[in-house]
Amino acid sequence: MRFRFFRPNNLSRQLLRVIFSIYLAVTLLVTGIQFFAEYVKTKESILNELEQLARTVSAPVSTSLWQYNDKQVEALASGLLEMPIVEGIDIFNQHAETVLSKKSYNIMSIPLSIFSASYDLTWFKNEKETKLGALTVYSSSSVVFDRILFNFILIFIASVINISILFFSFVWAFDRFLSVPLTELISQVDDIRMDRKTGRRISLPVVENNELKKLQDHMNMMFSDIENHQKKLLEDEKEKRNWLEDAVAKRTEELLVANENLKYLAAKDYLTGILNRRSFYDYSHPLLISSQRNRSFVSFILMDIDHFKVINDTHGHFVGDKVLVHFAQMTGELLRKPDLFGRIGGEEFAILLPDTEADEAFRIADEIRKAVGISVLDVDGKSITYTISLGVASSEPGDVSVDELFKRADVKLYEAKNKGRDRVQA
Repeated sequence: MRFRFFRPNNLSRQLLRVIFSIYLAVTLLVTGIQFFAEYVKTKESILNELEQLARTVSAPVSTSLWQYNDKQVEALASGLLEMPIVEGIDIFNQHAETVLSKKSYNIMSIPLSIFSASYDLTWFKNEKETKLGALTVYSSSSVVFDRILFNFILIFIASVINISILFFSFVWAFDRFLSVPLTELISQVDDIRMDRKTGRRISLPVVENNELKKLQDHMNMMFSDIENHQKKLLEDEKEKRNWLEDAVAKRTEELLVANENLKYLAAKDYLTGILNRRSFYDYSHPLLISSQRNRSFVSFILMDIDHFKVINDTHGHFVGDKVLVHFAQMTGELLRKPDLFGRIGGEEFAILLPDTEADEAFRIADEIRKAVGISVLDVDGKSITYTISLGVASSEPGDVSVDELFKRADVKLYEAKNKGRDRVQA
């Protein structure tokens, strides 16, 4: 407790220590002034008493000196020295020479201060005054201290009582109006900080409209500002997150579309827009495996534009490309939705017909051939006609690869070409 008072760790005790220290210093100063004033006053009183005493004994001393009665002078001096306020006596003759000197204190322990009162010794005879010498009576600070000791003790006791009462009054007042409210304030701030619930505010039991009440109001306003700021930050963060999620979703959708486009471009022939060779075989293989599992048939039609080199050489590659596109568009319109159609070479095309036996495949191939044979392609004022040769093959129970269908259809295609082209060979 003693160390906590001299080295306090809270504001109220620090203020109490400062105020109490100042008050103690002021009290000591005032007490010292009171003591000094009492000392001066008592000293003056003792001086007056010394003067009166010297005046009172001057007559018998003068008589003894006139009669040269040394024993009487000695007795008078000893009697004076017995007085409580007398510390010493000096009797001088008319030539200021010491006739008698007595001191009650030890010469080795002289009092702090010595003061005196003198009175002339005279003798009257026939109304004539004769100067015999002087009587000096001494007193000291010890006598003054002895006289004011009681008053000083009363002053000291009163000061101690005042300091004690004031100290405990300060302790009660600081605890009541500062320490307790500040402790409650800190506790509620910690509760709000730990609770993290919005809307909670500080409510001190102190109702006086003082600085603590203003501090409470300002802290509550600060909490409100912080909550509003946090709400705004959360709203801004939510808006940013929503914007970011929308941007990511939009970007993801764009990437999906781009991937689909890439897949489409990777799977399609750049000129005709139908499946390219790799995609055609990738999609055909699962259909063949599925048909074998379901004990059904798939048919393969291999097509080649007759004399396509002649078309290129005669009309140019631009016209040749137009023929390829024209053939792909026209053939695609004749196929069913599940059928696969791809360009597997320069002027070679292939069709995979799921759940289709050889006769139906032949019919479809011949329908394509006839449609091509009667079609006319107009390019830059030129009318282009062409024919195609087709080889048809259907799956067999042991087929595990589309290449086997391709080989058999390729054989049939060459048979069609060898037989004069513009025909279907199954």
